[in-house]
Amino acid sequence: MTNEAVLLKETDLPIPFTCANGTGIEKGALLTLSDPNTAALCTVSRTATAGVCAYEKIASDGITKVSAYTGGEFKFTLSGAITVGDPFQFTGQNKIEQATHTADTYTAGHALETGADGETIRGRLGPGRLVN
Repeated sequence: MTNEAVLLKETDLPIPFTCANGTGIEKGALLTLSDPNTAALCTVSRTATAGVCAYEKIASDGITKVSAYTGGEFKFTLSGAITVGDPFQFTGQNKIEQATHTADTYTAGHALETGADGETIRGRLGPGRLVN
């Protein structure tokens, strides 16, 4: 997989989410959250964040659960530049970008390093909603 998130420090155990049986999700994929407690591959920015896929989910294997980290430290690939301490959000290319201050922005965590477009940085995963 391109741009997968790589676990550096496990601070939280992965938790289960519901997922579609026909969906294949690779380890390290960035996941979006929908109701009820359902995770899917992140395909757009500014969505609620489920976390980082902890184990590969094989398509059409009869399993409708996927485990995801909702906390921890990871190496993420950047889309655009970010400064240490900035909140970030997931993008549809399995990358992170600096979170923007809009009403519909959900943060995925905070940057622990400064980096430029295409670089990998250390980030702390901790989903939430960005408040203006």
